[in-house]
Amino acid sequence: MTATNSFFHPAFFYIALAMVLPFIRGRFYYWRWLLLVPSVVAIISVISMDHGTYMVIPWLGHDLILGRVDRLSIVFAHVFAIMSLIGFIYGFHLKEKAHHIAATLYVGGSFGCVFAGDYLTLFVFWELMSMASVFLVWLRRNPVSTRAGFRYFFFHAVGGLLLLAGLLYRYYAVGTFAFTAVDPSNAQFYDYLIMAGFCVNTATIPLHAWLSDAYPEATVAGAVFMCAFTTKTAVYVLARGFSGFYILAVMGTLTAIYGVLYASIENNARRILSYHIISQVGYMVAGIGIGTLMTVNGAVAHAYAHILYKGLLFMGAGCLLYAAGTANLDKLGGLVGRIPLVMIGYMVGAVSISGMPFFNGFISKTMTIAGAAHAHYTWLAIGLEVAAVGTFLSVGIKLPYFAFWSKPIYKGELRPIPINMYIAMGIASGLCILQGVYPNVLYNLLPYPAEAMKYHPYTAWHLVQSFMLLSFTGLGFYFMRTVIAPHPGRNLDFDVLYRLIVNTFAFIICKPLAWMDNIWTNVYRIFGMRGLLGLGTGTKWFDLKGIDLVVDGTAYTVGDIGGVSAKAQTGRLQDYLAWTVIVALCVFAIVWWL
Repeated sequence: MTATNSFFHPAFFYIALAMVLPFIRGRFYYWRWLLLVPSVVAIISVISMDHGTYMVIPWLGHDLILGRVDRLSIVFAHVFAIMSLIGFIYGFHLKEKAHHIAATLYVGGSFGCVFAGDYLTLFVFWELMSMASVFLVWLRRNPVSTRAGFRYFFFHAVGGLLLLAGLLYRYYAVGTFAFTAVDPSNAQFYDYLIMAGFCVNTATIPLHAWLSDAYPEATVAGAVFMCAFTTKTAVYVLARGFSGFYILAVMGTLTAIYGVLYASIENNARRILSYHIISQVGYMVAGIGIGTLMTVNGAVAHAYAHILYKGLLFMGAGCLLYAAGTANLDKLGGLVGRIPLVMIGYMVGAVSISGMPFFNGFISKTMTIAGAAHAHYTWLAIGLEVAAVGTFLSVGIKLPYFAFWSKPIYKGELRPIPINMYIAMGIASGLCILQGVYPNVLYNLLPYPAEAMKYHPYTAWHLVQSFMLLSFTGLGFYFMRTVIAPHPGRNLDFDVLYRLIVNTFAFIICKPLAWMDNIWTNVYRIFGMRGLLGLGTGTKWFDLKGIDLVVDGTAYTVGDIGGVSAKAQTGRLQDYLAWTVIVALCVFAIVWWL
């Protein structure tokens, strides 16, 4: 194994803490400070590492590369390290070790994927990430989250199997597990299998329903981690291996539009935000699919910005759930005066995701849309603009309006929000504003910095376009506020298709099997049962007349002989002499006769 002082794998610090944490004893107020250590070390490690290949481990004739460091891996590791610190600060008050162990393994798995230089290493960390994250759903400990966790695990198991099948088939074809970029013009079946496995984690339609199902049911702090790592790790591996695949551009744009449509009709705040993860990741997948330097830069920049503002939004929704005990908008209202800091933090994330100038969503989203237009993908650019309208309508206006300003005012008791949750929201808010005001803070980290510096988001046209879009969206909401008011209930998504598939499978497979089982039951009842009863009668007769007669007869004979013998044993000498004389006379008579 080779390594240098310029690379210390961040995943190892998280995994080490997860292994040590169960054995740490002492008061919660002491050991919880250890939760911040891996994130701080990861930040230092990421900003100090040099480009190159590190930690190459020979294994069964293959080289496992744990440390491939370049601009693409560093930018994702950079935001992962920052977001993990924010996430652990947000959950700093949680005393349950299981939650922190799951979170550290989850983050460690994401870092392992980012630096993996071969498919075997990627697969191991990919599955670690999948297995650890499901506990962030289950640890909410209610029947709904338990079922959602199982569905989440099932989807990721399917995605992992697609990835495994693809990488094994690829190894059989090319003889290597190296994780390299695929030429779209020369892609093979195994490449599409691998891409499909990645697309499960990007929640690209129609493989997306697991996200909007599971994320709203996760723990308050667990959802903050989940919104940041799973989908963005998948965006990284798509950018690494499948840039320029037009099918990704089309499906990404459709996903962006589809997500905002469903978000606009949802009632639960965290479910709305979950659909917007689907939509915003659609932007990233589209940028990667278009494959130009600008759109790939835009996809990566948007992933970085999205992790910050989406984490901030989930922290705001988590505060609503923590304080009021519900995140359903029809049960909230008028909370702006009771939790104003939560409202401010949430609105920073809301205007960021909506592409408001001077916030980080503006400098990343416009790059992707402009890149699509410059590459003459006009319809894709229009589709992404339409998705931007829906984003501001649902996340920027609808959710905060019905949670913080609408009437009737929520009169229930509010649980005090821990100070650490406010601190985490403050850090994320500051970073969203910093990147929006100083775009080069983000642009300098992108895979193609020279291309990024050519793009200027704060042009007169971009500003006018953005303000017009946001203004007309706000006006539209004013006239439609009674139409899109939240209502109790849950909207079925592609769940309908999944249920149709399962029911069809049950009809095709289970119905014939049930029919055959019915026939066999009748045959058995008519013939098999009677045969068994007849056999039982015969064995009973044989037992009584055969076995019992012989055994019992033998027993009775032995018993009679024993009885006679017992009577003959009188114990008197004269009786024995008499019997001796009688036997002797009998023997003499027989001998004489013969």
